[in-house]
Amino acid sequence: MSRHYGWVIVAGGAVISCVAMGSMFALPVYLQPIAEETGWSRAGISGAMTLGFLVMGVAGFFWGSLSDRIGARPVVLIGTVMLGLGLLLASRASSLVMFQLSYGVLIGAAAGAFFAPLMANVIGWFETNRSLAVSLVSIGGGVAPMVVTPLASVLIGIYGWRSAMLMIAVGAVVIIVPVALLLKRAPQIGDANLALPETGAALSGQSGRLRAIFRTPQFIVLAGTFFLCCAAHSGPIFHTVSYAMICGASALAAASIYSVEGVAGLFGRLLFGLSADRLGVKRVIIAGLLLQSAGIFAYIYVTQLREFYMLAAVLGLAYGGVMPLYAVLAREYFPDHVMGTVLGGITMTSAIGMAFGPVGGGWIFDNFGDYQWLYISSAAIGLAAAALALAFPPVLADRPGAPQPA
Repeated sequence: MSRHYGWVIVAGGAVISCVAMGSMFALPVYLQPIAEETGWSRAGISGAMTLGFLVMGVAGFFWGSLSDRIGARPVVLIGTVMLGLGLLLASRASSLVMFQLSYGVLIGAAAGAFFAPLMANVIGWFETNRSLAVSLVSIGGGVAPMVVTPLASVLIGIYGWRSAMLMIAVGAVVIIVPVALLLKRAPQIGDANLALPETGAALSGQSGRLRAIFRTPQFIVLAGTFFLCCAAHSGPIFHTVSYAMICGASALAAASIYSVEGVAGLFGRLLFGLSADRLGVKRVIIAGLLLQSAGIFAYIYVTQLREFYMLAAVLGLAYGGVMPLYAVLAREYFPDHVMGTVLGGITMTSAIGMAFGPVGGGWIFDNFGDYQWLYISSAAIGLAAAALALAFPPVLADRPGAPQPA
């Protein structure tokens, strides 16, 4: 099969990421109508998203490992059915607990079936332009808030939140299933029998393979950097709207900061992806982490809406550009046939890092009365991520069949 088919895989992955992630992350627009109709607390409704993050991380590891054995297509199809079912049950929920279980557990588990399997599948199709390909797939998730979220908002206004969520469920299944059928395994390029780097351990069993992967310095540094990167930006992303409103911005203007970050993130994915193919993935990741840390720290000096927009553009460019590149670096360390397991593992650590930010920022504000220490501590965590990234081991380019550095 022609390796040009890889670009079909890229396009399909972008569409699937957009619809799947958009369907899950549209919860904020449901928040007010759900609370008004049901009387459930906003904290309880929002808790479904926190639970979803945690479940998505754990499930992502399982789905990624499974995709190494059966391929991305069946995993994505199973995840799509679970996503549709979760949205259906959440739209019919008669109690807060039922809603949290449907949205947080079932939809969270479904969401984990997309990132690691899709990225592992795409990476296998490319020896050149790999960073660009991965970044293009991730653009799907970046545009999701600009596509699915407004659509959900319009549907809520016309039909109510329950019918809107049901329509999104049906639409997601109808769109994703035929696109998922386009997914195919990449042609083998001669690395299927490679041992894991620096362990000498054969991949002869599932448990032995997992132990061998997790013992490698490559995985430890990669997962640790991804964790710190997400822990650094999740708090500022979640709380900046609240901070902007404290500084005098209207609710609508403050919410638009997210849109600026989203648009900047799209450009960041393209810019960083192209740069990584030319300059090397490690260098671009470190530069992006330093830029992210500087942008976060600068928030303590910001009080005007224009300044919030400027920093949102910088921060969106940085974290939006860096996030897909961890998958590319993983492929430079590990062979294709364990890529789903590796990406599932680092995704799990990143989800845990994401979960710390919102609750940590809330604790800081409750105890100190402002967000200054949130931005200081988040910037410090970002610097720690850049420092850890310096410890990335060299790619073992002398291994037979090993991929060369980008």
